[in-house]
Amino acid sequence: MSPASDFDRIASHLALWHGYDPAVKADLYSTCVLTPCGAYLIDPIPLQSKTLDELVGSGRVSGIIVTNSNHRRASAQFAEKFSIPVFARCEIFSDKMPRQFRKVADGDEICDGLLLSGIEGAAAGEIVLHYAPSGGTLIVGDALINFEPYGFTFLPAKYCSNEREMRRSLRKLLRYKADRMLFAHGSPILSGASGRLQALLDSDA
Repeated sequence: MSPASDFDRIASHLALWHGYDPAVKADLYSTCVLTPCGAYLIDPIPLQSKTLDELVGSGRVSGIIVTNSNHRRASAQFAEKFSIPVFARCEIFSDKMPRQFRKVADGDEICDGLLLSGIEGAAAGEIVLHYAPSGGTLIVGDALINFEPYGFTFLPAKYCSNEREMRRSLRKLLRYKADRMLFAHGSPILSGASGRLQALLDSDA
């Protein structure tokens, strides 16, 4: 796919960029989280060099995070460009590990305040990230989506390895406070995300 030419900064420490991938016939979203440890690029798709420089600013890029086996995207290119590690569960790179691979698991903290939860039953290696500052943000791989015609809802059953297990596993996210929720597929929720998630999970009870 062609490199994206712009991004949206939705908070001082958060930005999104997205583009249409004709190979999968879908819009793909990527996230940049600026932390005291540096910038982390989550499920990155290609981005023009000038735009990437503006996105990161004077900071350094400290790592790539891949949220499931479907989201390798441009992670290898970014890792090589910046000589930085790729953080992911082992299932994501079962065939060939990146040169600098950092295995992660449920409950791990990648840096101060950036925590991950393993979600079982969705795509292989699925994780959700939570970053605490400014009211909290959840960053989701595939287990939750927010685009038409579905709206904000669960990953459709045909894409799940075990739909019931995924829905049960998502309940662990209720431990986190989150004003915002960002997705690999779909528009962000920028306020009241915890309440929206609670309502969705309650509707499934």
